[in-house]
Amino acid sequence: MDDVLAAVGPRLKRIRQQRDCTLAALSETTGISVSTLSRLESGQRKPSLELLLPIAHAHQVPLDELVGAPPVGDPRVRLKPIKRGDSTVVPLTQQPGGVQTYKMVIGTTRSTPEPCTHEGYEWMYVLSGKLRLVLAEHDLVLTAGEVAEFDTRLPHWFGSTGEAPVEVLSLFGPQGERMHVRARPQRRTEGDRPEGPER
Repeated sequence: MDDVLAAVGPRLKRIRQQRDCTLAALSETTGISVSTLSRLESGQRKPSLELLLPIAHAHQVPLDELVGAPPVGDPRVRLKPIKRGDSTVVPLTQQPGGVQTYKMVIGTTRSTPEPCTHEGYEWMYVLSGKLRLVLAEHDLVLTAGEVAEFDTRLPHWFGSTGEAPVEVLSLFGPQGERMHVRARPQRRTEGDRPEGPER
């Protein structure tokens, strides 16, 4: 903290000089005496909010700039795509363990089924294109907006249909965690009857 406060004075002087502003002119603008401003810049006077606010206003700079506050961390997440042939996998989760999320763009070369099995549970949402999913005895084609979820202990394979790349969002629970999707139940009025068996 002492180092931060000690650096304020020289920074105030540098900002004032960059604006070709004299101590007298700054004093007139801020209402702070020339002697106080001089002592502030030389480090003989401790900076306070009462002094710094009018100076920041006079120089038209943020208060952070006067006190040299550390920059706010960059909120962007640096994703590291993994290339596999003409396919790309982007891990969206940064922490190990638990449910893992991936965005995948699967190229057309991955179109020959090679089913495999392993522990886990997978939930897939097709963002664009057509996804071919081979699951046990089922051979399905999912289009944009469709979802599939399955136990990965069943023989399974997924890829493009070979026509064009497919873009997929995948949530994978390595220990078999299932995804919990909650939706507001449809309200029924008295006299409504379901048209068929509930699924």
